[in-house]
Amino acid sequence: MAGHGHSEACLPKKLHALSGHTDEHRLAATLHRRWSMIYDIFGLFPQTLQGADLVAYADSSHQYRVFMPDFFLGKPVPLDMFPPDTDEKKKKLGEFFAGPAAPAKTAQLVPQLVKKLEATEEGKGVQKWGSLGMCWGGKIVSLTSQSGTPFSAAAEVHPAMVDRNDAKGITIPLCMLASGDENEDEVKAFNDELQVPNHIETFRDQVHGWMGARGDLKKDRVKEEYERGYKTVLEFYRKHL
Repeated sequence: MAGHGHSEACLPKKLHALSGHTDEHRLAATLHRRWSMIYDIFGLFPQTLQGADLVAYADSSHQYRVFMPDFFLGKPVPLDMFPPDTDEKKKKLGEFFAGPAAPAKTAQLVPQLVKKLEATEEGKGVQKWGSLGMCWGGKIVSLTSQSGTPFSAAAEVHPAMVDRNDAKGITIPLCMLASGDENEDEVKAFNDELQVPNHIETFRDQVHGWMGARGDLKKDRVKEEYERGYKTVLEFYRKHL
């Protein structure tokens, strides 16, 4: 894992570039598909890193370089803030979503970040970009999959703020894996509006965040569905990226 700074104040100051290869220069020269992985509001957790490893290596014939920008500048939301079951939690989460996690503001940064990455040694030779968003990151994926997107395919897992109006403008193949906590009607309405190749599935016995920070991988069923979720995303990307 390496950190990379950017001179522009508006861009994330830290970028987690993940791969398991020891020869970083060879990797940059030979892997022509990249993923931007936007984790949830709780920041970087072991479950997320393990997911990035699965994305990078689980499909031996289609391996990827995975980048994880730190949009929260090292100050994510504490995990115990969810669920927002008190007035204080609701207030703090509202302030966070209106500030560091404002979706429209973050979405504007993503294309700039992709351009910056393509100018680095790690981004050299890129032919296609994919994106994967978790929870809050799913909303960012929806907003950055519209006309003019730098991405060729996208995925959202246990997405937050699902909006059918976002779906109307999506122009690239999209995979959405919802948990049992997502609003079923909102997910269906989103699906109904999509005009692109897609895979929409609900993992009904899983909680919001099971493929990220809230995934309790000590439980056999969660681990099974965690792995199946990443396998599903990879199969989708094999077809479309």
